[in-house]
Amino acid sequence: GVDPSDASPDEGVVEDLPLIDEKAVEQLTEGLISYYLPDLQRSKSALQELTQNQVVLLETLEQEISKFKECNSILDINALFSEAKQYHNKLVNIRNEMMMLHEKTSKLKVSRINI
Repeated sequence: GVDPSDASPDEGVVEDLPLIDEKAVEQLTEGLISYYLPDLQRSKSALQELTQNQVVLLETLEQEISKFKECNSILDINALFSEAKQYHNKLVNIRNEMMMLHEKTSKLKVSRINI
């Protein structure tokens, strides 16, 4: 005969589970979704708005950065022009001194010849 200890350990487990009502599961699922879905949709739209605002903010920051770069380059150009003006003035002074020295040496030569 069949010894009761030979029975499979899983035997009888399936019969112990209550029957699952598919309609109840569907209704519970719909109830759960309807409870959390509005909050999730609000969160999604809030995140989308936040992302759009961040994009706008980044674009604005990039424009401001480019303005600062332009200002810096204008300042560099202004400094370059003022430096060029100083060197031009120095060159004009050197030329005037050379002309004056040339005149003096020419006068000295003439006065030596006349001596």
